[in-house]
Amino acid sequence: MYKQSLMDIKKRAAITGVEAYLPDYILDNNELSKIVDTTDEWIMSRIGVRERKILKEDGLGTSFMGAQAVKLLLEKTGTKPEDVDMLLCATVTPDMLFPATANVICDKVGIENAWGYDINAGCSGFIFSFETAASFIETGRAKKIVLVTGERMSAITDYTDRATCPLFGDAAVAMLIEPTQDPNSGLFDSILHVDGVGRKYLYQKAGGSLYPATEETVKNREHFIIQDGQTVFKYAVSRMADVSVEIMEKNNISSEDIAYLVPHQANMRIIQATGKRMGLEKEKILINIEKFGNTAGTSIPLVLWEFKDRFKKGDILILSAFGAGFTWGSMYYKWAYDL
Repeated sequence: MYKQSLMDIKKRAAITGVEAYLPDYILDNNELSKIVDTTDEWIMSRIGVRERKILKEDGLGTSFMGAQAVKLLLEKTGTKPEDVDMLLCATVTPDMLFPATANVICDKVGIENAWGYDINAGCSGFIFSFETAASFIETGRAKKIVLVTGERMSAITDYTDRATCPLFGDAAVAMLIEPTQDPNSGLFDSILHVDGVGRKYLYQKAGGSLYPATEETVKNREHFIIQDGQTVFKYAVSRMADVSVEIMEKNNISSEDIAYLVPHQANMRIIQATGKRMGLEKEKILINIEKFGNTAGTSIPLVLWEFKDRFKKGDILILSAFGAGFTWGSMYYKWAYDL
């Protein structure tokens, strides 16, 4: 009888470690209500955010938080900087337009033998960059990839805009991605989409080559997040729910099979609508938006980090995100280790 060898089993990308860095400063709704015309009741009923972490110190950016998370990751996993093949950084708030924040993080943590770059996919940054990392793992071109998701959203948040300023927080998460040939763990499938119509409804107008920084762009507050909230909400609800159900149907996964839905933490109503469409009990929907707000592409990794003690090897997780662009997608992932 033919026995399948390890060489015949497809290599998959697996998360083998995850660590996070969160700023110390907490901006809660009561303090926010002193800055802008809003209330805790209004924010909680419409968004679900009670507080968010903010990096307040001058001269620190996304690379600072990312480097702190990477240092924790390398120490926790016993990984030497020289053994890292690649470092990817998913962010919409890079330190600078260039060089890449990934390169800055490498310098700060002593990773000298790796290459890498930044990925900008809005709030879908993690799932897009995880798929990118998986491609290098599956082809054997990399064996140890550090995937950083970091956002200093407070740097591009307009605290005079009551519609957007309650949403966002700052954080960074670092993950070690390695190959596995365990048939019951790793990244099994993903469905990713973009639709450029989103560029009209969620964007940062100034600061790029189209509208370089000028006295006028600063005066007009065009370096902050601009969002058509109602339109973005409508797209997000339908797209996140549709793609999450699509990946279930494609892989013959029932709601009973799923251990947890790990959704992008954009809005409590979007999260609940996605879980309901998937037929999931509320206990299977992981939520931390109340404590951290919307940390853009960092939100899914932040959930994985916070709830990692709950996961058992082989648990089926559905990851689902929607972001600027528009970008959206879902992933079918089986947790790779027990703590």
